[in-house]
Amino acid sequence: MEMIEFEPEVVQAAWENVLDFFEKQFNKRPSDLESILFLIGVQELGIGHRVFTKEEKQDLMHIATCKVLSFSGFYELEGLDEAGWPHWNLVTPAPSLNFKEQDILLKAHIIHYFETEVF
Repeated sequence: MEMIEFEPEVVQAAWENVLDFFEKQFNKRPSDLESILFLIGVQELGIGHRVFTKEEKQDLMHIATCKVLSFSGFYELEGLDEAGWPHWNLVTPAPSLNFKEQDILLKAHIIHYFETEVF
């Protein structure tokens, strides 16, 4: 399990690098955290781009959240279902945080995902 940096200033600077990556790759800067989670979910599902239902989009964001939080041991991969969708088990609940702290926690883990899995 890795220690992920949660210092707000460090996270914000690295977050800009993630947004810059998307802008360079897709000529569009993501407007929110949910957009990035959706794209991570699509990547983790591994079936390529297609039209997803509203429920599938929510599931993809859940997959992404579990994946990135797995770096700190909050979730572990249970396996794939018959359709190839990953399923995660909660190992340790995340600490009780206010909205801003939750945002920093999630961004820090997304940054780690990009640093270790993409960049």
